[in-house]
Amino acid sequence: MATISPIDLQKALKGADYPARRDDLIALAKDNGADDALVERLANAPEDEFDGPNDVQKAVFQNE
Repeated sequence: MATISPIDLQKALKGADYPARRDDLIALAKDNGADDALVERLANAPEDEFDGPNDVQKAVFQNE
């Protein structure tokens, strides 16, 4: 699997409005040209809604 950095995640979620639902963040990441591996990580995040970018980052990188 490709290595995903916090910077990649920030770029993928540029323009996000919080709180945000997981599905909305996935759509935004795809629109921003995110790597499939990053989109998959978002899709597998345990939360359905995020209060801010720090919450997203914790969910995406929790098992690393």
